[in-house]
Amino acid sequence: MAEIKKDFSFLDKSQKYNNIAILLHWLIGIAIIFMLILGIFMTDIPKEAPKQSSFDLFNFGIYSWEVEKAKSPRSFYFELHKSIGVTLLVLIFIRIFWRFTHKPPALLPSMKPWEKRLATAVHHGLYFLMVLIPVTGILMSVGSKYGVKWFGIKILPGIDSKPMRELFYEFHEIFGQLLLLILVFHILGALKHSIVDKDGTLRRMWFHKH
Repeated sequence: MAEIKKDFSFLDKSQKYNNIAILLHWLIGIAIIFMLILGIFMTDIPKEAPKQSSFDLFNFGIYSWEVEKAKSPRSFYFELHKSIGVTLLVLIFIRIFWRFTHKPPALLPSMKPWEKRLATAVHHGLYFLMVLIPVTGILMSVGSKYGVKWFGIKILPGIDSKPMRELFYEFHEIFGQLLLLILVFHILGALKHSIVDKDGTLRRMWFHKH
């Protein structure tokens, strides 16, 4: 096999993802990281915290979110988590549809056979968990008395079933931890290909003009 150049010029159009796939990749990736941080942050909020109508997001002092009706910080962040989760699930379904209707580029020939098998397994795991996590979150919310709201719009009622809520809470938490583990592995793999192998893997997932 001819030696592969250590720059990105050898990547032609067929070796790159299209811009729609790239946009969905980064939108979903950023949203997932945000949701993981939000999930950790909101579970530490005390239930007895007083109601308020203005919320300093993550207490960073950067942006304040105003609401019409005063609510507890815990309620605010849980509702925000649900709203983004529903939006994320829709984006994930769009991404899956796009992947089925637009064949992704083949893995680079510079990758070893075991790296290709591992990359395929990681991607399948990510897709699997990206669907399961919001679905279990929605089912957990349906099992509560609050149901699911999408930025204030009620879309699913709650049935107030403690066994259902606790069951899907466990699944939601376990799947979230698995996703975090695979996501870290995915990022480390991408950095390894970019810094060590310099094979243009990251370049394939960045926007281009053609």
